[in-house]
Amino acid sequence: MELGFTLAVFGGALAVVLGGIGSAIGVGLAGQASSGAMSEDPEKFGSYLLLVALPGTQGIYGFLSAFLVMLNLGLVGGALKSPTVYQGWQILIACLPVAFAGLVSGIHQGKVCASGVYMVAKQPKDLMKPVIMAALVETYAVLGLLITILLLNGITLK
Repeated sequence: MELGFTLAVFGGALAVVLGGIGSAIGVGLAGQASSGAMSEDPEKFGSYLLLVALPGTQGIYGFLSAFLVMLNLGLVGGALKSPTVYQGWQILIACLPVAFAGLVSGIHQGKVCASGVYMVAKQPKDLMKPVIMAALVETYAVLGLLITILLLNGITLK
């Protein structure tokens, strides 16, 4: 394969890896808080589960972006395409918004969710308040995904 192909695949890999790291750290932070809070009241598992799962979406966004790259390159159900070096760089750069937005927002969403776990431990009826706060952080991961999709759609390979 050519350098352009390699650069494009690297872009997709960055989206998955950085989004996955952000999600793993975020889920870990919220999971630690949840485990500690459940030692006091194990009946709140369902409420905590939502807060622990929320930071996991950034990894999904990275996976989706990488899948789009694979589709564009013909790695999934199509004939392999050979992007030029210029197109390879375009694809790699197009993957950066979701990669970095996923990394940073996943970590910070995990922190918001961990704080939400502490809030729900003391005020169980207020579960939706920390969920909404976490969703505000999620907005930036969604914007990164949207920009990546739009940029990838603007790159035509032959």
